[in-house]
Amino acid sequence: MTNRKTVLITGASRGIGKATAELFGMKDYNVLINYNHSESAARELFSSLQKKGASVALFRADVSQRAAVDSMIKFCTDTFGGIDILINNAGIAASKLFIDITESEWDQMMNINLKSVFNCSQAVLHYMISQKRGKIINIASIWGLVGASCEVHYSAAKAGVIGLTKALAKELGPSHIQVNCIAPGVIQTDMLESFQEEDRAELRSATPLQRLGKPEDIAAAAFFLASDAADFITGQVLSPNGGFVI
Repeated sequence: MTNRKTVLITGASRGIGKATAELFGMKDYNVLINYNHSESAARELFSSLQKKGASVALFRADVSQRAAVDSMIKFCTDTFGGIDILINNAGIAASKLFIDITESEWDQMMNINLKSVFNCSQAVLHYMISQKRGKIINIASIWGLVGASCEVHYSAAKAGVIGLTKALAKELGPSHIQVNCIAPGVIQTDMLESFQEEDRAELRSATPLQRLGKPEDIAAAAFFLASDAADFITGQVLSPNGGFVI
C-alpha cells in the first residue's frame, strides 16, 4: 500500500493543467490526467511523467457530460484506490462583442467552464464525504472578479465558478472538505496565441511586476492549496496576477 494522495486534474494536457500535473507528479502524488481533444499532448505528458517515475494515469472525458465524468471518477478510484484532491481546470476562452454572442456559444462556454465544475465536484463528493476529507480547487480568472469587455460569457462563467466555490465551501465545511478558487491573471498559455505582441506588451506594462504569469505560477498556488498547510483555508479566492488586479 502507498500513502500517496491522489489528485485529478481536468484539462491537464496543456498550459496550467500540464504544469500542475508535472508539479504534483514530481511531488509524489498519484496524478490522473484528464483531457478531451488534445490526445497527442496528453499522451506526451503521460509518457514524460512515467519516464520520470511519477505515478500517473490518463483518461479522456468531456467534463461537460455527467456520464463521462462518472466514468472518469470510477476509473480514478479503481486505479488509485480513492481521490483526495480535485482540480477543476478545464476551460475555454473566447473574445466577442456581447451583441454577437450566439446562444450556442453561450451554452458552450457555460457547459465547459461552469457546468464541468458542477459535474466533477458533485461526482467526487460521494467519495470525499464518506472519507470526511478532501480538497476541491477551482480555476477561475481575474475576469470572473472584475469582468472583461468583449468576454462577457467567459467572465460570467468564471464569476459563476467563484460563486460556486464560496457556497460549496460553506456547505462542505462540516465534512472537513476545503473548497477554494484560483483566479489567475494574464498567463502565457495557448489562450494568448491570438494576441498581437503589442497587446501582450501592453498587458505586461499594466502589470506592476512587469511580466505575464507562467503556468508554473498557478501550479504552485494549486499545490499550496492542496497541501496540509492550507487545511484552515476554505471558500477563498487566491489570485496570482502580478498586481494586475488589486
